[in-house]
Amino acid sequence: MSTKHEKILQYIESLPVGDKISVRQIAKEMQVSEGTAYRAIKEAENRRLVSSIERVGTIRIEKKKKENIERLTFAEIVNIIDGQVLGGKSGLHKTLTKFVIGAMKLDDMMRYTDAGSLLIVGNRTQAHEYALKTGAAVLITGGFDTTESNKDLADELDLPIISTTYDTFTVATMINRAIYDQLIKKDILLIEDVYVPMEDTAVLKNNDTIADFHRQNRRTTHGAFPVVTGQNRLVGMITSKDVIGKEESEPIDKVMTKNPIAASMKTSVASAGHRMIWEGIDLLPVIDEEGLLKGVISRQDVLKAIQLAQRQPQHGETIDDLVKNEMRVMGEEDIEVEFTVTPQMTNQFGAISYGAFTILLSEVGAFALKRRKRGEAVVENMNIYFIKPVQMESVLTVRPRILDMSRKFVKMDFEVYSATNLVGKAMMTFQLLER
Repeated sequence: MSTKHEKILQYIESLPVGDKISVRQIAKEMQVSEGTAYRAIKEAENRRLVSSIERVGTIRIEKKKKENIERLTFAEIVNIIDGQVLGGKSGLHKTLTKFVIGAMKLDDMMRYTDAGSLLIVGNRTQAHEYALKTGAAVLITGGFDTTESNKDLADELDLPIISTTYDTFTVATMINRAIYDQLIKKDILLIEDVYVPMEDTAVLKNNDTIADFHRQNRRTTHGAFPVVTGQNRLVGMITSKDVIGKEESEPIDKVMTKNPIAASMKTSVASAGHRMIWEGIDLLPVIDEEGLLKGVISRQDVLKAIQLAQRQPQHGETIDDLVKNEMRVMGEEDIEVEFTVTPQMTNQFGAISYGAFTILLSEVGAFALKRRKRGEAVVENMNIYFIKPVQMESVLTVRPRILDMSRKFVKMDFEVYSATNLVGKAMMTFQLLER
């Protein structure tokens, strides 16, 4: 049975793209309080079902598939550049295919401007008109206005005219940055990409008994199950260890783990994997904002997803990617890694930043463990010492050394040299991600 929150989200998703909604309207339509309606609209915004714009309102926009996430709607553009909508508000839900900077003659400008694009230009009102007639939206820089006839044309064609106080270069940089951020998000695996949905998940009810657990165990061969109420609310987890020596008639809510650790759809797979290792659990329930069970993810699912992600081409570069690109591995048994400090990895003093140095050592350690065929690993704790400042464009040599290794933990020592000078040391403990 769906909660009020879920029903509101389903209602919002059923609305035609381009419709305006408000807290008051949703509260009246769904017969809920304005607080409940507000929370649901905020969640819809997080799910990219709607976009809220100052002085315009909240608009239902098209939910983009992950492969098209880098394509922005005009509503998102307005928020990115702190814009003001001069006309064509009913077209804000549309998605732009490209943007064109109008720093050329009018005829040349129009050759590059086509339907679905966004023309970024100053106070050239004729260019505004021509772009709208071509099927393109217009972004006016420098805080300029346009003619009333152009505003009317924008309303008629459902194509936004947006004005911003920023200059053309700044606007283009901001939009590029937003697309770049979206590309990075696109590369990050989330629970929603890999989880096992509710319809394929074996569960137990909170009024079931140990006998029901054994029945499910024989049917599925699984050793752990989420425990839910009649309304599908997660209330516990039960494993084979919990039922050892228990009577068949004993209720499972007496032996289950109550208020178990759970993940949401938007939790990253890496974060879920770390949590599962640290807490020593093999099955993680996935819930929504109301605490209703949506599915599960296993440690095996996490491992497969991480391994698959490492084989995929990456589009957006994070600081981790920049660090990995500068690593050169030498040696077979006694591994050494050469590394060049680029300007992007430095702090305000021109020395390597603590974050970049930490990522470097973590990556070197993980690589050394893979060479020992120990699989995936995550850092549990670390102690890092800077002995001498490391300036940009320095070439470093990192020498990892395994001090102690068990089935679950590895302790490693690192020495970092610049030429023959010792510039840094570290001690790290890794936890191994078991299959």
